Amino acid sequence: MRVEWVHSLKFAYKSYICSTMKKTITLALLLASSSLFAQITTPAPSPLSKVEQKVGLTDFSLEYSRPSMKGRQIFGELVPFGDMWRTGANASTKISFSDEVRINGESVPAGTYALYTIPGEDQWTIVLHKNLSYWGTGGSRYDMAEDQLRFTLTPNNSYGETIETLTMNFSNLTSDGCDLELLWAHTQVKFHIGVSYDANVMKQIEEAMKISPSAYYSAARYYLENDKDLNQALEWINMATEETERYWYMRQKALIQAKLGMYQEAIDSAQRSIELATEAENDNYVKMNEASIEEWKKMLK
Repeated sequence: MRVEWVHSLKFAYKSYICSTMKKTITLALLLASSSLFAQITTPAPSPLSKVEQKVGLTDFSLEYSRPSMKGRQIFGELVPFGDMWRTGANASTKISFSDEVRINGESVPAGTYALYTIPGEDQWTIVLHKNLSYWGTGGSRYDMAEDQLRFTLTPNNSYGETIETLTMNFSNLTSDGCDLELLWAHTQVKFHIGVSYDANVMKQIEEAMKISPSAYYSAARYYLENDKDLNQALEWINMATEETERYWYMRQKALIQAKLGMYQEAIDSAQRSIELATEAENDNYVKMNEASIEEWKKMLK
């Protein structure tokens, strides 16, 4: 009897172990299956887009989600007139500037802002908002005191083609600004963002001259091309050419001297530039200097 009792215990123990293992394996398979399904991805209905652009010396970026028309009436229906809009889908649209900019005549400090709009039939309101935490517009939590800038403009409601997907970009680029353009359906909205690069360049000049005397050439050229102090430009180009004579250095020296009315000195510098350019087999500089010499000789008469 005792032997049979021991065998019964062993059989019960094995049955328990087998049952437990089966449950563990089943649970593991269920978890693996769940994990597999959790990794399935599908296209986003309003995919996220990020636009980055250098404007002058300032870095711009724009991050927004892009809904599509899909046969719907957009402005006045899907996007109601008179209501604040996140200017896209999902989280609020974000716009960033690495330096201070000017929008609608107002200074906007460097930083990141939520870009909200209030569309209207004949007028849109543009809002740069400092609170970035909202998913959308923030609803009742929205506080106008946190606006950085708010202004109105007139939209173009007769844009020449149908834009299926909301599109925003930086267009009409120049060294001192660009337009931020919004296109969707048959509507175009845009406003100008101005930048100032002069202060940045001046700071770079100051810093560069502490490091390398050859920066005097770049500083002199910048002063010449931007109608700054030409006597200072001449002093700097003289320092550059004292270090080393290069044909492009001497060309800049000649141009600065000519602009100061020092035509004979300009001719002498241009002649030296020709000699150096001839040695370097750079015909373009030879021709440019020869043309300038002919022009400046007339100024001596």
